[in-house]
Amino acid sequence: MENKKIRVGITHGDVNGVGYEVILKAFEDPVMLELCTPIVYGSPKVAAYHRKAIDSPTNFSIINSATEAQDGRLNVVSCVDDEIKVELGKPNPEGGKAALDALEKALEEYREGMVDVLVTAPINKQTIQSDNFRFPGHTEYIQERVGEGKKALMILMRNELRVALVTGHIPLRDIASTITKELIQEKLHIFENSLRHDFCIRKPRIAVLALNPHAGDNGLIGQEEQEIIIPALSELKEKGMFCYGPYPADGFFGSGQFAKFDGILAMYHDQGLAPFKALAMEDGVNFTAGLPIVRTSPAHGTAYDIAGKGVASELSFRQAIYTAIDVCRNRMLDKELHAAGPLRKQYYEKRDDSDKLKLDTVD
Repeated sequence: MENKKIRVGITHGDVNGVGYEVILKAFEDPVMLELCTPIVYGSPKVAAYHRKAIDSPTNFSIINSATEAQDGRLNVVSCVDDEIKVELGKPNPEGGKAALDALEKALEEYREGMVDVLVTAPINKQTIQSDNFRFPGHTEYIQERVGEGKKALMILMRNELRVALVTGHIPLRDIASTITKELIQEKLHIFENSLRHDFCIRKPRIAVLALNPHAGDNGLIGQEEQEIIIPALSELKEKGMFCYGPYPADGFFGSGQFAKFDGILAMYHDQGLAPFKALAMEDGVNFTAGLPIVRTSPAHGTAYDIAGKGVASELSFRQAIYTAIDVCRNRMLDKELHAAGPLRKQYYEKRDDSDKLKLDTVD
């Protein structure tokens, strides 16, 4: 398993943003091609246009599907109209359609077993909207297409810092009414399961942030902590989950408390992502937990303001590839260990004077 090259499917995202730039820059390092077999779903013509715009030395092979992918090369599957109009730094419907075409092709070939993991370059959530895409973003679309009925959880991560969300891309005014005890527990179950099986943490410790300032001040500033969050955590603690809180969100990151936990569950998007990006904007990764597919993406957007200027950092995108490979291998290892059944432990029972070999099973 350690010697197997992971086939990494990569969608090019919005062609007017920095997607191709970070892809090409990431694979300027030949070591990347030793770690995986990259397969970009997009347009060779557009890829060449971006390569020229940023003067990148990265070469690629043009293929019809992932079955033709060559090891040691960056491969590009042609699945987008080559006559697409590229307007660097400007969102347009053509860019949205090209992003969706690439995503659909990548998921089609994933379902057919041609790629092992998926890494998505940033899209524009407005221009990609169409009759075939009416979702807030990548995560919800991927859950619908290849989730097999399972629920996704967005985790923003860098090394040991992992931040997940109870609510995602919804208006601020709807957050309090959306949060329920059942929803918090559902997210915590997905989070814990991912920490155990995707990151090999046997007994993960999860911190849960409060919704209201000062964690509600015992009900003086909102009732959600007393009526929803605390009961949700108490029930899960009784069942053996190591979940703690709710912690006031304002000082949790600044005080360094986050370093004591394997994961942090925030109540809403900006509560978790604002401090995360302040700490890890350069090389943070967006990981979609809870689904059969391993999917990651960089923790930044299309960055129209710097598209085509050659100044975009590829660190976050490279980390997204590393994370996808690591999670894929962790899942394979976890599957192997569980398929083998309980380990059998051999020992001598001290109180047995016959020195008879004893056999027992352990988890």
